[in-house]
Amino acid sequence: MSQESEVRGWSSRSDAAATDVRRPGGGLRPWAAVCKWFSFVRFSHTIFALPFALAGMAVAARDQRGWPGARTFGLILLAMVCARTCAMAFNRIVDRDIDARNPRTAHRHLPTGQISLPAAWFLWGLSGAGLVAASWFLNPLCFVLSPVALFVICFYSVTKRFTPYTHLFLGLALGLAPVGAWLAVKGGDLTLLDGLRMSVLAAAVVFWVAGFDIIYSLQDYEFDRRHGLHSLAVAWGPKNALLAAFLGHMVMLGLLLLFGLLCRFRLAYLVGWFLILICVLLEHWIARRRSLNWIQTAFFRLNALISVVFLVVTLAEVVFQGGFRLRL
Repeated sequence: MSQESEVRGWSSRSDAAATDVRRPGGGLRPWAAVCKWFSFVRFSHTIFALPFALAGMAVAARDQRGWPGARTFGLILLAMVCARTCAMAFNRIVDRDIDARNPRTAHRHLPTGQISLPAAWFLWGLSGAGLVAASWFLNPLCFVLSPVALFVICFYSVTKRFTPYTHLFLGLALGLAPVGAWLAVKGGDLTLLDGLRMSVLAAAVVFWVAGFDIIYSLQDYEFDRRHGLHSLAVAWGPKNALLAAFLGHMVMLGLLLLFGLLCRFRLAYLVGWFLILICVLLEHWIARRRSLNWIQTAFFRLNALISVVFLVVTLAEVVFQGGFRLRL
């Protein structure tokens, strides 16, 4: 079986499973309908950015010597979910014609009519409004910056049409997550150290996301090249793109180490950092030594593990150094 057919088979099976949502009588099973919408925006991929946002929240709250409260925590979660849903809905909408021509993505919801275009636009508008509303209840600075965040997270979806550095724009979109959570806790009451820590963490997310998105884009290298779409693999060739992804991840690891130093973290964080290093090295080994269908493993499982490990060790450092006093 060729690499392209392997990837196509994986996509077909997963999309077919997501579309089996009808009752024997013809109606939609309620839970299956919910799952269809979750699949449309790849809700499970929220796990990439959310742990970094929560880690930023934890460190910002540590400086105030207390848990930020259930209200702030809930609003941060709401803002994150709305932002991620808005970005993915917009991506599916503007890429629907491209997806229809690509064998790997032809079974997605809009090309196959599983979800209508007006419904997709409604979800986009609703989730965007949800982000603005959550920002309003957080603090004035978050509210003022929410339209900027919406523009950045949606703009990524059009960048493949004119620049090979589209991966950096995706990284920037997800890099806003810890910044937004930090500002949600502290508002405009930021110190110079806050700004430095926040910027270093955001930059780490940018390089991390850009690196794994370069690896993910290898699945569409031939399609993108034939249809005039831009990626680093098309511009530089797959081998050079993989090298760029590896260097980007090395920068990310350096920035995470610097973040730990700036936060005065200790052994738990260092152990987590080594686990993240192992995941990164394994991801690049898979990208170079395995067939394209293994990219799904490198993309989702390993990167989800990286983000969860980072959150766990950051929380461990904050909690066990006496950084939280729980309050509602």
